[in-house]
Amino acid sequence: MKYSSHDRRQFLARLLAAGGTIPLLPLYAAEEPPPGPRQFSVREWGALGDGKRLDTAAIQRAIDSCHRAGGGTVLVPPGNYLTGTLFLKSRVALHLDHGAVLLGSTQLKDYPLTPAAIRSYTDNYTDKSLIYAENQERIAITGQGIIDGQGAAFPGPYKVRPYLLRFIGCREVTVRDLTILNSPMWVQHYLACDRVLLSGLTVISHCNSNNDGIDIDGCRQVRISDCDISSGDDAIVLKSTLNRPCQDIVISNCILKSDCNAFKLGTESNGGFQNVVLSNCVIHATRLAGLALELVDGGLCDGISISNVTMREVRCPIFIRLGNRARTFEAAQAKPAMGQMRNLQISHVQAEATDPIGCSITGLPGHPVEQVTLDHIRLLLPGGGTEAQAAREVPEQETKYPEYAMFGTLPASGLYCRHVRGLTLQNIEIDFKTRDERPGLVCEDVAQLELDGWNPAQAPSANPAVRLFNVRQANIRSCRSPQGTKTFVAVEGPESNRIRLLGNDFKDAEKGVEAPVAVEKPPGQ
Repeated sequence: MKYSSHDRRQFLARLLAAGGTIPLLPLYAAEEPPPGPRQFSVREWGALGDGKRLDTAAIQRAIDSCHRAGGGTVLVPPGNYLTGTLFLKSRVALHLDHGAVLLGSTQLKDYPLTPAAIRSYTDNYTDKSLIYAENQERIAITGQGIIDGQGAAFPGPYKVRPYLLRFIGCREVTVRDLTILNSPMWVQHYLACDRVLLSGLTVISHCNSNNDGIDIDGCRQVRISDCDISSGDDAIVLKSTLNRPCQDIVISNCILKSDCNAFKLGTESNGGFQNVVLSNCVIHATRLAGLALELVDGGLCDGISISNVTMREVRCPIFIRLGNRARTFEAAQAKPAMGQMRNLQISHVQAEATDPIGCSITGLPGHPVEQVTLDHIRLLLPGGGTEAQAAREVPEQETKYPEYAMFGTLPASGLYCRHVRGLTLQNIEIDFKTRDERPGLVCEDVAQLELDGWNPAQAPSANPAVRLFNVRQANIRSCRSPQGTKTFVAVEGPESNRIRLLGNDFKDAEKGVEAPVAVEKPPGQ
């Protein structure tokens, strides 16, 4: 039975007259639900979605009206919407329905110059974007639709190639569930933003230069999850192009493919990187490094944790570099001070590499990388290294642009470590597709080395399996010499001291250790 408002008023009047009480009800009764967020369809504001006429003005009217109304959702229904720059406003969610495509205009005149109020090195890159927001809050781009930048239409230098998404100094940013294609420049740039969520994104962009998949630049409290990225440049890259660190960053459950590096810190590092976690990711078909941690423009890199990563078809699994390029974004700026890199942990990694150059961890004389742990690492390497390569000297390359191949073929087949203090290598297995005549591990100018469970499948001709040069305070334990090893550990250099061997199995080696200095070891080792 349905009651009218008059019936309800009569009932309440009789209840009060009889001394009863009125029960507390929700703010909205079941038949009168609370109003949801307001929706503004771009069609209602004049957008045609035919892929031919420019819909920029109509979509912008919908965004502006939604913002003036206090916020809500700007709905983009199915269709092909050709557009130039759109300016996203506070409390506005741009929602692309399944079947909706935002097509970036192929005319540069449709992308007005939008120089940022926040200055950074990216001022030298580009000042144009397809979707732009600065100093806005609670903004979002969501839905099952597509953003296609048609980036092949923009050949040329940085300034003629817009970003697709650029958010600067914004708070509470969400980009979720979209497919993003064909950027002329970086696909997404988040600069000096706080509380950013990027989830469920599919990014495919190989049509132009500098097609980074995601650039997080001087941001704090960022979550990236469940993304599938295939990019022409670095897939996910953390930058610090201003004096503000990338801080409190979590990246998980992503699939990464890149024509450059899959996951990278740097190269710009002025503000540094602090408290960064990457876990549960798959990396494949990557032309440079799978994991590249680079600090070359000053700043502090502190507290990086990487775990549960598998890689295949990568040139180099792990590249860590502390250098001193010391680049600034204005000629009048003072050069940044030498940076610091410390507290790096990489664990539970399986990787197949395609380049025999090898992995490396390198600082500079007097400026070591500090407190590095590699744990439970399994590497399948191509091999092919020669005795001549094992004997070569490696140049410092202090100011050179950092890249895994910057030193040439390394004297170590697996891992080359130089200028490091506090290095722990444990439970590491290395195997080769073809014979390699270089030591699996070379350490130069390393202090406080813990080598625990190093088990290479070393070619018998490699001599030694492990080379330590000017290594101080080293504990070597639970290591096993493969069949046919001539010398497992060779200790060299006038500064080498306090080398201890504990609980190793060198029975299959002609010589367990060769050292001109006293080495502490139990009997039989």
